[in-house]
Amino acid sequence: MSTKPLSLTERRKAATQLDIARAAAELFTERGPDGTTAEDISQRAGVALRTFYRYFRSKQDAVAPLLAVGADRWRERLAATEPGAALPEALERSVAESLAAADEEAAEGLRRTRGLLRAAAQDPALRAVWYRVNQESEEQLRSVVAVLAGPDADPLGVRLTAAAATDAIRIALETWAETDAPVRGRGAPAGLAVRCLRELMGGMRLLGPDAGTGAAPDGGTAAPTDLTPDAAPDGGRD
Repeated sequence: MSTKPLSLTERRKAATQLDIARAAAELFTERGPDGTTAEDISQRAGVALRTFYRYFRSKQDAVAPLLAVGADRWRERLAATEPGAALPEALERSVAESLAAADEEAAEGLRRTRGLLRAAAQDPALRAVWYRVNQESEEQLRSVVAVLAGPDADPLGVRLTAAAATDAIRIALETWAETDAPVRGRGAPAGLAVRCLRELMGGMRLLGPDAGTGAAPDGGTAAPTDLTPDAAPDGGRD
């Protein structure tokens, strides 16, 4: 599933939005949303206040691009799945890999998300941004799931799969943010998300034996591959 490359102007716009989003996330973590103004965010990001309001309606809205980055990368990873791959395994693998904090940049992104989710617990407007980002991600995920599921897939099953996958990641991140668990290893987001995904999607027909999920020759279902970082030999703690 290819997308049209961004123009230079669009790339610059996206870079400015991410700079503002990072500044907002830092300030929300340090001071909380109530202790942060749009002027503070603009100064931290090194942009004029009018530039801030050119892109965002409110200070809480400013973090949306940052929250959306992880979901965008996850969808891209899922969309790159080889044709004919089993959808359940493709979903689990893409979720585990996208939340695995493979490098320090990814680990820092998860820590930043934790700070925002903790701040959102006391700020309804920030929570609304988080829920909106997840809703938009779910809607964009449907087309990816539809392609992987095949032309004969049940449209309702596609919607349910996209909703369950999105909620699995959301619930995992929210649960993790309430703890001091590391970004890697036991209790980390990747393992939690795979567990949520299996629980939420266990009874879905789109992912049943007839959909190529690894049914055994005798009609039973083969045990799912354990793709969580916890199960890997080098799954250390952060």
